[in-house]
Amino acid sequence: MTKNRRQTGEPDLDGLPRHRQILDGTDWASLATARGTGESLPAALVGLLDPDPAVRADAADKALGEVTHQNTVYEATVPVALYVAAILDQPDITAGDFGLGTAVPSRRPTLVRLLDWLGDTAYDADDECVAIGERHRGERFLHEYVEMRAFRDLRPTVFSAVHPLLRHESADTRDAALVAAIPLAEHPLLTERRGELIDHARRLLATSTDRHNRDRVLEALTAWGHDTSALENAADVAARERHARLRAEHASREGDWTGGYSEDPPF
Repeated sequence: MTKNRRQTGEPDLDGLPRHRQILDGTDWASLATARGTGESLPAALVGLLDPDPAVRADAADKALGEVTHQNTVYEATVPVALYVAAILDQPDITAGDFGLGTAVPSRRPTLVRLLDWLGDTAYDADDECVAIGERHRGERFLHEYVEMRAFRDLRPTVFSAVHPLLRHESADTRDAALVAAIPLAEHPLLTERRGELIDHARRLLATSTDRHNRDRVLEALTAWGHDTSALENAADVAARERHARLRAEHASREGDWTGGYSEDPPF
């Protein structure tokens, strides 16, 4: 008997349109991007499913580059995020990523790159960024920042596509899925999922040496009220102390600007 997602504990994917529906049903040319408008996005998004990994890599440069600049969420970000989420389970996005007779990918796998982008975008729209925006732009920051609000509303849908990849056979994919899932789980409908993410976080900290991923996971555990002292290694402690020192130095030079934006808050 086929089990439904409610029986297996999987998040419901019913809210996620099929990728062709997103591609064909979006007026891309009317949407603002980092480089103008999104008329070139359909061709690039289709390229993410090309059997040739080199073509996919080029398509990712073009598609994600259109909506990635200075931590800003653009009009085109939401449909791009929906499309990316909708293709995470497509076999074509991993075709040819591994060379013959080797378990080492010939280039950065497309699946990992897409998960990284979803996670980075979710961090650019997380609660901390909202708090910073409100502090610098006023209480109506999120109300007026329609694009960020739209992405934040989309978080449960994106999470539903990322969640199955927490058990992917590739460790790099599992780690990228976890780092993407963490900021998505800030949504009120997803707080109950944090317990599961904590288990995956402990696994990552026991196996991974990736500095970025470890920092993200340790920050999340701390924010969720967990003592991470037993999970940190010497490199984690050094990185945390260095980061705190740099934040303090930056705050002393620039005032109380300690958030996640690389330059100025988006508006």
